[in-house]
Amino acid sequence: MAEESIRSLSVSGVSYSYRVLRQPDRVTEPVMVLGGALQGMYGWPQMDEHMGPFADVVTADLPGMGSADSLPPGPCIGLLCAAIQRIIDDLDVPRINLFGFSYGAGLAYTCAQRFPGRIARLALGGVPTHITAAQIAHWRRAADHLFRGELESFATASTEGLMCLDERRHVTKRQLAYRYVRRSMLHAARHSPHTVDSVRRALTDRPDFSGGLSGVRTLVFSGEHDTVTSSARQRDFAARIHDSRFLSIPDADHWVVLERPLEVADMATRFFTDAPLSSAPCLFAAADDALAVGDPAYA
Repeated sequence: MAEESIRSLSVSGVSYSYRVLRQPDRVTEPVMVLGGALQGMYGWPQMDEHMGPFADVVTADLPGMGSADSLPPGPCIGLLCAAIQRIIDDLDVPRINLFGFSYGAGLAYTCAQRFPGRIARLALGGVPTHITAAQIAHWRRAADHLFRGELESFATASTEGLMCLDERRHVTKRQLAYRYVRRSMLHAARHSPHTVDSVRRALTDRPDFSGGLSGVRTLVFSGEHDTVTSSARQRDFAARIHDSRFLSIPDADHWVVLERPLEVADMATRFFTDAPLSSAPCLFAAADDALAVGDPAYA
């Protein structure tokens, strides 16, 4: 029977906490899940359900998220990576598996670059490797709504900037995902003390995706209709990582974790337990652009 506990930590004088769902019969290293900048420790029930029988599942209210203290002004990637390393130390394990989605993908990737010896396997989804000037302009307009207190307009603009709304492209559960994301954005704007700072950071403090990575087995996955960064660009990003594999998931956009949550959780479970991805039901059959990089064992 898994047991849940919450631990409080601090880094550079900033307090935060993490949650661990402990599995006594685990078969792999703990799995830490990092999501969007406004997503806290209770946002991943599908990972609890799927990974819980096989591994300790770790989620967190990192600095600037959830119930944690706010981040200090200025660049914050280094402090957030230090907070994650502090969690690994507190877990008293040599290595963890790290799952990062969207904003969390950039954070997880930076951690793997900074301390690869502490990361057993790395899964990155919806990686925002390339943001256009038009996207930046869109997010600045969304931010202006937020700063003026126009919360409904902010929620609408931010949601539209994260989803594929082109009806010519089939996206599973598009309307359901749209309503969920917009409602979440509106709730954060009304209730989270970190929303304004999070939006500012998204515009000014982006991770560096230009470098490569070696020494960490990596899976990169994307919804085939991701409009934040295209599936093709995420494939190019994966190609710069030694010992990696890229998978494009059909009928999904940037919010693949909402539109195909069970399939994503199953994929992550297989990857972190070294089970074959090729036999996953209904997920990869249509992913004709699956790409194995650097290791024929992934094929």
